[in-house]
Amino acid sequence: MTTPARPPLYRPDVPLGPDVLRLPVIGRLLKAKRGRLILQIPLLIGAALLVYDGFTGSQIASQNLASVGVWVHYRGFVILALLLAGNLFCMGCPFTLPRTLARRLSLRGRRWPKALRNKWIAIGGLFVIFWLYEWLDIWASPLLTAWLIVAYFVGSFVLEAVFTESAFCKYVCPLGAFNFAYSTLSPTQITARDPAICRTCVGKECINGSYAEKPVILIDEIADGVPTKTHQHGPDGVLGCGTLLFVPQMKSNMDCTLCLDCARACPHDNVALTLHAPARQLRDPAAWPARWDVGALVVALAFMGITNAFGMIPPIYALLESLQGVLGAGSEGISLLIVFLIGNLALPGIASVAAARLALLLTGTRAAGTALRDTFAAFAPAFVPIGAGIWAAHYGFHFAVGALTIIPIFHNFLIDHGIMIFGGSPNWALGSLLSPDQFAPMEVILVIGGYLGSMLIARQVAARRFGPKAQLGWLPYALIFLLMMLAAFSIFSQPMEMRGTGLH
Repeated sequence: MTTPARPPLYRPDVPLGPDVLRLPVIGRLLKAKRGRLILQIPLLIGAALLVYDGFTGSQIASQNLASVGVWVHYRGFVILALLLAGNLFCMGCPFTLPRTLARRLSLRGRRWPKALRNKWIAIGGLFVIFWLYEWLDIWASPLLTAWLIVAYFVGSFVLEAVFTESAFCKYVCPLGAFNFAYSTLSPTQITARDPAICRTCVGKECINGSYAEKPVILIDEIADGVPTKTHQHGPDGVLGCGTLLFVPQMKSNMDCTLCLDCARACPHDNVALTLHAPARQLRDPAAWPARWDVGALVVALAFMGITNAFGMIPPIYALLESLQGVLGAGSEGISLLIVFLIGNLALPGIASVAAARLALLLTGTRAAGTALRDTFAAFAPAFVPIGAGIWAAHYGFHFAVGALTIIPIFHNFLIDHGIMIFGGSPNWALGSLLSPDQFAPMEVILVIGGYLGSMLIARQVAARRFGPKAQLGWLPYALIFLLMMLAAFSIFSQPMEMRGTGLH
């Protein structure tokens, strides 16, 4: 039996695009030792304001920064950033600011348990957050929203202190899992400028960092027995990649927080933030590991986009009433749990595995060994475009219809806390950039665009795996994507709750 070929360690065959880190101003700012603070400080201040107003301000959701800032504006900006520029919100994540302090308190040497080095916890976290969001009406509670933000800070700090890698970002954080999956659509990616330099690099600082308690000299090159090229580690050095990614092995944005610590640590200036065609990573078979957990993450996220939107239209209440009639009064949480278990976990799992199995049967491909897993994983990236289209249509709708509400809410915040920068009363009439009817064509465009993208990628995967029988292998996935698109259209065509904005 032959062993399948592994992806090459260095990939000089992949052409490099323009390097953002070589741009005159922005490149220098991003690579500066404290360049990440350019994004982190504003987001930290924003998070502090949200928490403060969530604890002390009005508990009317439509008049509190915590509710509107998180559930309207953050969600709208994050999906836009992911599609246009990549994982900017992980780059600027304020939850990782205590990382240096946590490192100093670290118990050192303890890695995240091997059995948990996967995406199952993150998938479970996404499921729990979406369920609690509906059951506890977190969107309507500034206090609960503030506690959720605090929980993120505490969780990140504790895991950074206990483990030697950024386990919170890589394995636990639901927001990070969402960002990792959809940043694979973006036109940016960390790569090595010259793979040959990585091959001979002594310190591998992109992953190991250049920090040392005492100065250490590393020899890069020797001529006639004499060091001719050296570099130094020391107390002023920087940490390496928190999620333990080795730059020349990186094939996609999965697990990359875009912190750029690799670029700051590299003594050879060999790390690039390259631009390439959007969704190129989805078309690269080497960019996706043949793993159940990674595939399950992107498939589940696409279905969660449908279920999350379904929770905001009238039919959900009729369904919940029917379930509570069977389960008894006071069973709303259990009823929601059943709906979400089916829509967010059971349905995506059954549909995607059945599609993989049916593709093997239709093409006459032998289903022994790892064939089912490999087929499931190979087609999983095709769920990213339609998932992104559904999430963008949903979050974009709430943002477009409620974007300007932040102005009177912030004005009201200043009044409530005695900070009178300008007089008058809040103009609560401010609300929409676009009306629901005006945004409706954009919803159609986003969903259809995602559907076509998924169909194209699935067709390419089928061609690689099944050759002349590609059409048969592609059919099960084409049916799933068609049903997902129709479900999204059905949901978006109905009146949707304008949560947290006071608009109807």
